[in-house]
Amino acid sequence: MTRLAALPLCLMIAAPALAQEAPLPPGMEVIEVIDGWQTPSGERIAALRIALDQGWKTYWRSPGDAGIPPSFNFTDSRNVAAVEMHWPAPEVFDQNGLRSVGYHDELILPLAITPADPTQPVALSADLELGICHDVCVPVSLEVSKDLQGPGAPNETISAAMTAQPRPIEGGARCTVEPIADGMRVTALIDLPADQARDAFLELRSTPMWVSDAVARRDGDTLIAMAEFVPENAKPFALDQNDLRITVLSENGALEINGCPN
Repeated sequence: MTRLAALPLCLMIAAPALAQEAPLPPGMEVIEVIDGWQTPSGERIAALRIALDQGWKTYWRSPGDAGIPPSFNFTDSRNVAAVEMHWPAPEVFDQNGLRSVGYHDELILPLAITPADPTQPVALSADLELGICHDVCVPVSLEVSKDLQGPGAPNETISAAMTAQPRPIEGGARCTVEPIADGMRVTALIDLPADQARDAFLELRSTPMWVSDAVARRDGDTLIAMAEFVPENAKPFALDQNDLRITVLSENGALEINGCPN
């Protein structure tokens, strides 16, 4: 049987699909697109802003066992060939004894948009499915859109969110992969001093699937993190170690390792 991430141990309220003009669900103050600027290559930089009431939170792309994974659909946009999301470093929350990973009060999510024709305006339309939580957890469906026109100028809010991304580092991790009954187990050895590593999260960049919370321990200056990857068919599969992404959170900031060889 395919494993499912544990839902938050609180009341779940299914919110109806919401247009941008419709009343927002309790806990959410603002959902909007922040216009930004156009790079010399023609790429447009914008951001989604999700503002929440004090004490509420929403989730990172890999939300942890107690979180609700967010989903974004940009297919109704015009003059958009691709959208890349640049996630700021998240926080770890304890939720009734389970961990979740996300953001409190506000999320500024930068978007790098590749236009089909860089000389023409971009009409960005995003359908979002995400979770917001306080004592009550609300899965919501939202739609937001904005016409992005002109070259624009660098926006300090977007720039700050891009700067808050985990810092990429080369190498620094070695992985072993082994099959389990319903997927694959990855054990990563990450070379970081104790004051530079607190939590580790493992993902596959191009193949979204359920991933367990990493079980982490230290061996001197090595952080050892183990996580299990379970696809929809709940069977072992050919896991591409070059597709692994490891995010490490610590008091000194966040790090990102892409690719994990033997």
